[in-house]
Amino acid sequence: MATCRGIDLSVFQGAQDWTARKAEGVVFAFAKASEGEHTHDAHFALHIKGAVEAGLVPGAYHFAWPNQDVAAEAANYIAAVAPYAGPDFVHWLDLERRSDGANYAGVTAAGIRAYATAWVAKVEAAFPGRRVGVYTSASDLAAGHAPAGVPLWYPAYPWSGAATYAQAEAHTKPEPSGRAPLFWQFTSTPLDRSICYLSESALRAWAAGTETDMALTTDDINKVAAAVVAKLIAGGGVLETKDVDNVASAAAKAVLTLDGVISAPADAPDAKTNPFWALQSYVKDTNARVRLVQATEAAHGAAIAQLTTTIAEFDKTIDADALVASITTAIETAVSKVVVHLDPTP
Repeated sequence: MATCRGIDLSVFQGAQDWTARKAEGVVFAFAKASEGEHTHDAHFALHIKGAVEAGLVPGAYHFAWPNQDVAAEAANYIAAVAPYAGPDFVHWLDLERRSDGANYAGVTAAGIRAYATAWVAKVEAAFPGRRVGVYTSASDLAAGHAPAGVPLWYPAYPWSGAATYAQAEAHTKPEPSGRAPLFWQFTSTPLDRSICYLSESALRAWAAGTETDMALTTDDINKVAAAVVAKLIAGGGVLETKDVDNVASAAAKAVLTLDGVISAPADAPDAKTNPFWALQSYVKDTNARVRLVQATEAAHGAAIAQLTTTIAEFDKTIDADALVASITTAIETAVSKVVVHLDPTP
């Protein structure tokens, strides 16, 4: 699994040796910007300027007080980061209970979730097209505090004391409460260290909003599965809401999302009662498309052979077979060719 490395910083850390951090493989750095309605982190400018100048993927976080005014808190964060928030800047809400519980006092789980949802929406509106996620713990996830569908940065320390990036990279990816974090903070010693479950290039594309092929997360797959079930129910199918998690395996759900909406086959009178017709349609459609590619490839090969034969008739010095081989090699070098072996019978 591709990963990349990063750190996060606050007033408790001094100026960093960014050359040393980069030598450790660090490619992203997030700094605390603000807290509550009015507080700004005294070292934010120091840390974020250093990260940007070092060419890292930069980002910032706001420590949440869900029992305060969410509009004031979002405005506090926005004002703090606005001078530094470029096109690849990542924004985070640090949603975790203080040790004394003061920031959660008097707020229900639903209230905390509503606060987080509103904060994310306000920051997204202030920085259109930018990434806005939530940093939160296993207990917060279990309590339902974090809104669904947002990027997740998850803290969990399976090792006592210091831990290395190599340990985290070799460790099983955590999935707290069935959520798949994009970032995992795995230690606070000697610094808060995290890994991202993307390669460096993929992270940079994600942060800039230019990625074209992101892996489906568990949340993505479950949303699609739920939508499929809801559509079947609305159409008079026999599936019930409780069947959402049993429609298909996660792998099958993911497959069914790769090619948009898949229509029922013309020869499927049980389309409304058969929960697997979509997969059957996908297989038939894929088979037809592969055979079309094979036929097209064969036609192109015949055309190339005919063209080279014609050219050789005008120039007797040209070896037609060698020319065909040369053209074929050039095509295969330029294009990554996929060869699919199928049973020849339709």
